[in-house]
Amino acid sequence: MNIVDIFMGPTFGKILDKIFPDPQAKAAAQLEVLKLQQAGELKELDAQLQTSLAQAAINQAEAESPDFFRGGWRPFIGWICGTALAYNFVARPLLAWLSVSLWLTPVPPPLELGELMPLMIGMLGLGALRTTEKIKGAA
Repeated sequence: MNIVDIFMGPTFGKILDKIFPDPQAKAAAQLEVLKLQQAGELKELDAQLQTSLAQAAINQAEAESPDFFRGGWRPFIGWICGTALAYNFVARPLLAWLSVSLWLTPVPPPLELGELMPLMIGMLGLGALRTTEKIKGAA
């Protein structure tokens, strides 16, 4: 519960009526409380924005790095995701068909994509945003 809930609630509304018998003074006090809360929320949003901007700058520096150990992890994760999807949806069905029809061996197991899919979807989302930036002409 925050201070606005306290000052706007029914119990404290009665207390405010006793402290500020004038309705205009009560409304002014409530407005001041709202302004204080809004200023606090704006400070919190600004802090979150600054953190996001700092992380974006770090990400850009990593992506521009010619050093493979700093800039190569994103492509590596992309290749892992692409390879896993290619195995699960292209190679595995073909291997299953061949193993059953020609080799009489067990069907190869599927990969567990539950942990991989959120990672890939996140990467594709970021890739789509970058493609949109390129279309709009951003550097």
